[in-house]
Amino acid sequence: MTSVLPEGVDWPVLEPGSVWLAGAGPGDPGLLTLHGLNGLKQADVIVYDALVDPRILKFAEPGARLDYAGKRGGKPGPQQRDISEHLVALAKAGHRVLRLKGGDPLVFGRGGEEALALAGAGIPFRVIPGITAAIGGLAYAGIPVTHRDTNSVVTFVTGHMAQGDGPPALDWPAIAKGSPVIVIYMGLKNLAPLAATLIGAGRAPDEPAAIVSRASRPDQRVVETTIAQMASDAAKAGAETPALLVIGPVVHLRAGLDWLGALLEGRLLEADPLGRFAKIKP
Repeated sequence: MTSVLPEGVDWPVLEPGSVWLAGAGPGDPGLLTLHGLNGLKQADVIVYDALVDPRILKFAEPGARLDYAGKRGGKPGPQQRDISEHLVALAKAGHRVLRLKGGDPLVFGRGGEEALALAGAGIPFRVIPGITAAIGGLAYAGIPVTHRDTNSVVTFVTGHMAQGDGPPALDWPAIAKGSPVIVIYMGLKNLAPLAATLIGAGRAPDEPAAIVSRASRPDQRVVETTIAQMASDAAKAGAETPALLVIGPVVHLRAGLDWLGALLEGRLLEADPLGRFAKIKP
């Protein structure tokens, strides 16, 4: 194993016959944790998801086996049970296994299901948290999930049913009333029904919204819009998955916090562009 980790730390050892469930972050390889990197440098077999950026896999040791286990909404892919059974079989064969997932393995990542399967089979495992897309991805878009002047509550929800056929059956009126900011994962294909659901639950049609496509990656795109216009604006912009949807007043803060856009365009951000910060109401 080639050591690239800082010295002076008692780094854990990925033992033969065990599995580490690790989050790879939203995309940018720099957002991978050191524990995740440690796992990549030790694993014999890396079982990775579709949302893992290919650049992160380059940290694996030469000779490590890369097993693709990607699942994307609406597309053919391995069943969750098959993936869990594959992890168990690899560990029982004596491999050192890294299960690598985009974002955080326990935030809409089904890592809990895989961990339970490993526990049930008597397989030792470790969970390595990752930076979830709703936090890391929105930070790269210049949109904070909380801000003292706008919200002290944020709600993360999934944007589709388990079968991918529409918004999930949640208490949307309670969410609409109780959470100033709503972040929706995996909702790009359901933007029109999500808009209708949110408006029907009491959110204003002209409330600010943003779609962050391929967050933290070189081809990241951000579409600023409103609830009523988000489906049509996303279509016009050609927004692609993976994508996040954020609803609420924090979207306006992007005018002064789009640090990535400023770096790419060689400009400086103003502290209060257009005076919009003072107008934000929680």
